[in-house]
Amino acid sequence: MNNYTEEQKYIRAKKKVKSIKGFYIHLMVYILVNGFILLSEALSEGGWHIFWEWQSYSTMIFWGIGLAFHAFGVFGMDFILGKSWEDNKIKEIMNKDKRDSWE
Repeated sequence: MNNYTEEQKYIRAKKKVKSIKGFYIHLMVYILVNGFILLSEALSEGGWHIFWEWQSYSTMIFWGIGLAFHAFGVFGMDFILGKSWEDNKIKEIMNKDKRDSWE
């Protein structure tokens, strides 16, 4: 039975590594494609004034929102707030409840 749980842990870890790798590939493609788009717009006939228009950033913004959701899916809320923040907040609320119950 112990080998079975070790095998489950390995499969879970392998799946997690695959999802992290997928996120980093997505991030790399995002940077390369959006860099190419911005560079091609900057070097186009319109020149640098097109660079400051909304249309120049729409792909980057909307794809960035999708990339952020992908990051949340892979890393969860720990990506932003961290596990230690969650533990500290739980302790803080428990201490507050304990103080309130004594009053």
